[in-house]
Amino acid sequence: MSERAVLHIKGRVLAGPDDVRDELWVRDGSITYERPSGARDVRTLTGWALPGLVDAHCHVGLDAHGPVDDSTSEKQALADRDAGTLLIRDAGSPSDTRWIDDREDLPRIIRAGRHIARTRRYIRNFAHEIEPEDLVAYVGREARAGDGWVKLVGDWIDRSVGDLSACWPRGAVEAAIAEAHRLGARVTAHCFAEDSLRDLVEAGIDCVEHATGLTEDTIPLFAERGVAIVPTLVNIATFPKLAEGGQEKYPRWSDHMRRLHARRYDTVRAAYDAGIPVFVGTDAGGSLPHGLVAAEVAELVRAGIPAVEALSATTWGARSWLGRPGLTEGAPADLVLYEADPRADVRVLAGPKAVLLRGQVIG
Repeated sequence: MSERAVLHIKGRVLAGPDDVRDELWVRDGSITYERPSGARDVRTLTGWALPGLVDAHCHVGLDAHGPVDDSTSEKQALADRDAGTLLIRDAGSPSDTRWIDDREDLPRIIRAGRHIARTRRYIRNFAHEIEPEDLVAYVGREARAGDGWVKLVGDWIDRSVGDLSACWPRGAVEAAIAEAHRLGARVTAHCFAEDSLRDLVEAGIDCVEHATGLTEDTIPLFAERGVAIVPTLVNIATFPKLAEGGQEKYPRWSDHMRRLHARRYDTVRAAYDAGIPVFVGTDAGGSLPHGLVAAEVAELVRAGIPAVEALSATTWGARSWLGRPGLTEGAPADLVLYEADPRADVRVLAGPKAVLLRGQVIG
């Protein structure tokens, strides 16, 4: 657009659950709800507008084998953008993706630094692998390197017992989370099983990824402390295949994974009903492709979360949780247009009509 050209978004603007407007304007990359005076060129786009979608558990710069080159990272970010994901919380990556911040055509990324895992207790080449006595130091390092988040691996298979178990002693996580908070960072943790959850929450953790191990004992604790979860149901769908692959060597672990999978929808619905904040995340970038945000929203609805709340979990609610604006006056014009009302059927998220990033029409 020329310097004084504007975009006119007309139809329905879903700025919040109870904030629906008929139009907005984009000028100089920012949103306004007042028609700019003196505009020479006006281009009108019609449809149902949402804030740019949020994937709160995504890994740009990572694939199933570890760090990837910049070209692959770019393709990952483009796949997310084209699916309408314009804000990513990168929940652990060994690659330096700061160069993406200089690209006006790529999503904004909030980084959690590199995963921090116990020695030989996570996927090879993904994480710093350390022992508990070093946890505080590494959390401090990643808190300084990230964008306000740190990512722990809270549990993983323990080969000595043949099943998932907690990775860190209670005292170590208490000290580590306190250090992150001292440095102004929030802490999240990968957790599949039940064992690590109480210690992490009582130690002051801010969020738990996957959270398939939530039970009637820990759900009230999460709700009381306001600890958010990012269920990544599109990733949990892979549990049966993982269990099959480990059946011969780790039958106890395989059975555990199948049970966690079988109750996944009940777990998420119980968490939501208890008042636990639930947000959308796909876990793209490990074994999963990028661009799955619409599928994850549909999974939350399948679990029993109302459509408007599932939308909030990837739009205005998620943006507020991450400290980023939505469709507010003066905010960057990061938004997605759809042909139909996503509140009536969230499946329309799978086919964006147009994507606007920093006020520029991408597609």
